[in-house]
Amino acid sequence: MASDLAPLIDHTLLKPEATAADVERVCAEAVRYGFKAVCLNPYWVSRAAGLLAETGVTLCAVAGFPFGASRVDVKAGEAAHAVADGAGEIDMVVNLGALRSGDLAAVDADIRAVRAATQGVLKVIVEASALTEDELVTATEIAAGAGADFVKTSTGYHPSGGARLADLRLIKETIEKTGRAETVSIKASGGIRDLAFARELLDAGATRLGLSSGVALVEQERQHA
Repeated sequence: MASDLAPLIDHTLLKPEATAADVERVCAEAVRYGFKAVCLNPYWVSRAAGLLAETGVTLCAVAGFPFGASRVDVKAGEAAHAVADGAGEIDMVVNLGALRSGDLAAVDADIRAVRAATQGVLKVIVEASALTEDELVTATEIAAGAGADFVKTSTGYHPSGGARLADLRLIKETIEKTGRAETVSIKASGGIRDLAFARELLDAGATRLGLSSGVALVEQERQHA
């Protein structure tokens, strides 16, 4: 039976201790379950590109992960190298320090540099749970204006937490106010471990889910069918 959830999942493996065997397993799972993408650290992109060739599964790499505090040229270069290695999508972390310092021009320039280096889909991780509501609105506005295809809630590595419904709704509302709802989508990530929460996030406006528990969620979906 086909899964409604699987085509919305970025099957994610970002643990620093992940091995080649782990990467191979995640890629095989993505093909088997029909996930939208596999999301990896840049080191593994060239290996995964060979594993996913001709499968229909997109390869995604992170840039400036998980802190977003890299220099602009380094972050953009990381993205460009990942694209050259076979990544079709880039998930970059916004410069949180610049954002919270009020240096909005730096935040905008950072995103635009990675946008220029990324031929495919660009998702901008705003680490929503670490921001005030005003900061989250500002980050979303800048990301949308700088050419992001997705605003992504979280890295999943910040101690403040991961995806939250209130944050997602605010992101959605802000995107709509910018007039870019047709071109900017939302990816929820961080702490999505059960089917009910995943569905709540989708109902609230997410169109992509980033998680490492994709297999478990699809199996739960099958049990409830």
